Amino acid sequence: MARLELDRVFRRFGGVLAVKDFSMRVEPGRITGLIGPNGAGKTTVVNLIAGLLQLTQGRICLDGRAIDELPPQEIARLGIARTFQNIRLLKETSVLDNIIVGCRREEDVPLWAQALSLSATRRARAYSIARARTLLTQFAMVEYAGFLSGELSYGHQRRVEIMRALALDPLVLLLDEPVAGMNDSEALELAVVFRQLADRGLAVLLIEHNMRLVMSACDYVYVLASGERIAEGRSAEIRKEPRVIDAYLGAETC
Repeated sequence: MARLELDRVFRRFGGVLAVKDFSMRVEPGRITGLIGPNGAGKTTVVNLIAGLLQLTQGRICLDGRAIDELPPQEIARLGIARTFQNIRLLKETSVLDNIIVGCRREEDVPLWAQALSLSATRRARAYSIARARTLLTQFAMVEYAGFLSGELSYGHQRRVEIMRALALDPLVLLLDEPVAGMNDSEALELAVVFRQLADRGLAVLLIEHNMRLVMSACDYVYVLASGERIAEGRSAEIRKEPRVIDAYLGAETC
């Protein structure tokens, strides 16, 4: 189990502050929500955590260790996995192999061993296949293992991307709009999976516009507007916060 902490984070693009003085804690065993209108800075926050963007100011720590100056691959190796707003799958590759790609944290086998096809390489490959099949079972997609990812429906492609992130066996999972394009039934099915993951000790950060999902699934919610935190608290508290209603929720969910 691991705790992710952002401490007074800033990110500037030229003269624009996309994220301003933002602090957040993503606790193990909880689903933490991050919501806000389009352009609020939510994906920028995720990209800062994952190392795809560098901080202008502030600190990001995983269990007390600063990670904000590490490259993305090292952050992933430490146990932070993420999905993307726009699906990024190998669409001409099977579902099974797309998931196996995510197991690279476990397949840390020297290149010379891979070249010689030594037993360590074979064991790592066997582990990856077993891990992928376990995830396919968990997400009720065993029958799709041999399908090309590009042949799947949008909702099923979303599931494959989530499975690929989980194949890393992460400590922290960053979900950037994971149910976009899904109907309410599909979204609620995934909410059950997210809860199961949190109950096993995973720290889950959920960035989502589906307010029904956020309010039902999240243990704690942060609200961004124009790069600034305007509120935080439990779901029941957030939906009644006047600043949140004015900036984001409006009459749609209240």
